[in-house]
Amino acid sequence: MPALATGAGHEPGLYAMLAALPSQLQPHVSRPEDNTFLQGMFGERGLHSLVKIHERLQHYEESKPVPVLESATVLAEELSKHLEGKSENGDIKELVKLLGNPHMKSLLSVHDTVAQKRYDPELPPLPEGVDDEENSVKIIRLVKNKEPLGATIKRDDATGAIIVARIMRGGAADRSGLIHAGDELKEVNGIPVEDKKPEEIIRILAQSQGAITFKVVPGVKDDAPIREPKVFLRALFDYDPSKDNAIPCKEAGLGFKKGSILQIMSQEDATWWQAKQEGDANPRAGLIPSKQFQERRFALRQPTAGTMTLPVQRTLSRRPLHDPLARSTEFVSLDDVEIVFATEIEEEADYSSGFHLAGFRRSFRLSRRDKKTNKSMYESKKSQMYDMADVPTYEEVTPYCRQSGAKHRLVVLVGPTGVGLNELKRKLLISDPQHFGVTIPHTSRPKRNQETEGVEYHFISKHLFEADIHNNKLVEYGEYKGNYYGTSLDSVRSVLSKNKVCLLDVQPHTIKLLRNAEFKPFVVFVKPPRLDRLRETRKNAKIIPSRDDKGSAKPFTEEDFQEMLNTAEMMETQYGHLFEKVIVNDDLTAAFSELQSALKQVETETHWVPVSWTHS
Repeated sequence: MPALATGAGHEPGLYAMLAALPSQLQPHVSRPEDNTFLQGMFGERGLHSLVKIHERLQHYEESKPVPVLESATVLAEELSKHLEGKSENGDIKELVKLLGNPHMKSLLSVHDTVAQKRYDPELPPLPEGVDDEENSVKIIRLVKNKEPLGATIKRDDATGAIIVARIMRGGAADRSGLIHAGDELKEVNGIPVEDKKPEEIIRILAQSQGAITFKVVPGVKDDAPIREPKVFLRALFDYDPSKDNAIPCKEAGLGFKKGSILQIMSQEDATWWQAKQEGDANPRAGLIPSKQFQERRFALRQPTAGTMTLPVQRTLSRRPLHDPLARSTEFVSLDDVEIVFATEIEEEADYSSGFHLAGFRRSFRLSRRDKKTNKSMYESKKSQMYDMADVPTYEEVTPYCRQSGAKHRLVVLVGPTGVGLNELKRKLLISDPQHFGVTIPHTSRPKRNQETEGVEYHFISKHLFEADIHNNKLVEYGEYKGNYYGTSLDSVRSVLSKNKVCLLDVQPHTIKLLRNAEFKPFVVFVKPPRLDRLRETRKNAKIIPSRDDKGSAKPFTEEDFQEMLNTAEMMETQYGHLFEKVIVNDDLTAAFSELQSALKQVETETHWVPVSWTHS
């Protein structure tokens, strides 16, 4: 066998030899099952732990320092007395003074304390009354600090035994390598536990201080677990284990907020995964509900009275009901309550900044008469009914940083009508027109004399517009006074291809269509402030319906404010898991500064994005 590389003149360490044995024996093993056996035997975690302990003890025996004298204080006192009559010599005087110094006496006292203390490890005595006929009993002693043990227990329904249910990855029990899932717990600090409830045992452990001694019967060991690859998930919901009655152990649960990044440590249990917050220095994992379990729980929840729901879905009668493309989003007013619609409509050009601001969304309120004649609003090929079928639990993510020269991420702004999306877009465009851009909308209405193709709109025929609808080429579209208006996917691509950041504001159900590797959208939700601040900040603002109806511009009403707050709450409830940034537009200047900073970070820093965006 070839010699192992070791330190100068030293024999190879036992642990190093053990690690090298499988590869050294490989040429001499002919049968695959023999190779598997050897790999399993030499790779067994318990054997490695024992060898490490052996080497540490051996190293300690060889290198431990031995004090020359255990009572330096007594020697110093004797020397001082001996030199008292010989103080005529200057050197002797200085020595006597030094030995009498309080700091020197303290130093010698500490030396004696350390020299007389024994640091050899002491194994605990075996508990009394160990049954000689009981096979494979392990006596385990762990020193408890403020950290939880990191294991959960349960009572076996068939045998009544107390069993270690799971070991939390990174916890004290896991790091010790001495306790395993499936081990039967017999005693804790000499107290039998067969007749105790798991809650009582946990109470004993909680009250114990210092070293804790366990008497366990090892369970049947499975094959060595396969090392799981690192998996990171973004949480799409809030979770508080203290309020979850289904969790096996509330103390072992890991709480998190929507948007938290979780590193999954173990998915061995199909119901309860082990995870920790990404970046958390604490190595111990906590329990979280698995994706499948959480989806089942969401599915079983029934809507309660007063729950805010999404707008009703209706299908246009132009195509058969079974046609999957015949989907139209329509907000229906209940009990004759007016509802604000948002759509791309005709508007005046703004040349005050030296360039045309096209593609802005304006809000208008349909009268009850108009609602009867203009029934459709913006729709996209991803309907809200589709979105409601998705259960927000977890999304697998990976770190992503835009490389120099790569296309910018699409910036999607979402918010209720009147919250200030147009103002924020306008300020971004004015701040750097070479860096930011907006899409040019399409329309089927005829071009007017003062308009230019590709500036205010892309003007196409109604037939071509309907063909684009049928071929799913539009982000969203709508019909107003017999004419189509919409935003195409190609118009988004056109802005991005110019190495610009494309600013797009859409209805929230459209986000799903845009969330792909091509656009990598950064979704910003702009929400209104509280009601009193709305009144204060919008007191001089007006709702401008369209260029053709300029005379109907009117101030915000209390109903407008309440509708804005209700819509924002609905959007956050139904689509909040898709928002990467939330900005409260309490003050336009502050909100713009916050948005600018966020967009700068998106371009220069690493962010977590869905794995499909980087692996496609």
